[in-house]
Amino acid sequence: MGYLAGRTAAVNCALHRFLPTPTAKPATIHRAMHYSLFAGGKRLRPALCLAAAAACGGRESDAMPLACAVECIHTYSLIHDDLPAMDNDDYRRGKLTNHKVFGEGIAILAGDALLTQAFEIAARCKGWTRYSHQNIVLEIARAAGSLQLIAGQVADLEGEGKKISAEKLKYIHERKTSALLCCSVRLGGMSANCTPAQLKALTTFGYNVGLAFQVIDDILDVTQTSEQLGKTAGKDTQARKATYPSVVGLEKSRKIAEQLTDRAFAALKSFQGKALALKAFAGFLLRRDR
Repeated sequence: MGYLAGRTAAVNCALHRFLPTPTAKPATIHRAMHYSLFAGGKRLRPALCLAAAAACGGRESDAMPLACAVECIHTYSLIHDDLPAMDNDDYRRGKLTNHKVFGEGIAILAGDALLTQAFEIAARCKGWTRYSHQNIVLEIARAAGSLQLIAGQVADLEGEGKKISAEKLKYIHERKTSALLCCSVRLGGMSANCTPAQLKALTTFGYNVGLAFQVIDDILDVTQTSEQLGKTAGKDTQARKATYPSVVGLEKSRKIAEQLTDRAFAALKSFQGKALALKAFAGFLLRRDR
């Protein structure tokens, strides 16, 4: 996907500008932060942020700090998610996980530092007529906090080895994955000073794409190899975690992902052709299991 590739390069350049260099003292923590942040991620969340800004007539330069802030939060969550106390994974994005390289203590601190860095980067935005600095900080804090991202992680841990309902599984995925993806899209719109109606449409889009993204991830975990995934395949099954295929079956999972994507497409109709990049993302996410 050409747009995604172009935005990946731009986001990487911006992240290098925003973060302390790997040699800044203490070098160990900064090397650990850079190790995971530049381990080859697709920059999907930042690209969604930038695409949402474009859909609302905004400038990429205004949205970039918010796009980078979201990527720092996402990477921090992956570092912590891979720890032995959480998912206990050895590989992420085809490379050894942070704690396997730097040790558990530094990995925890690297995640903490990236979370904190996200708010420092977000503070670089100028604020807009409809959306002040307070609005921006609240948006990020809520998505990353104990009612959303952390709530999803907690429910995921507590559900291991248990038979849970489809509704409970949806609760986990809404928070563990969809919340930050939706936040990315909303922040992009805010950086373009979008109207309330545009923000509502972006929220609907982000929620549905975010949930579809995780459903597809669940599918890929049981249909692809570790080499294809860049992380340990079948890890969720081994850990006896509830996934969409394990709860509702593989075919129904694919159907759910398609329905969610259709709802995301429908939410973009009000942009009258100005949200082509966002629409392309939705299609790209759905095709990952083909």
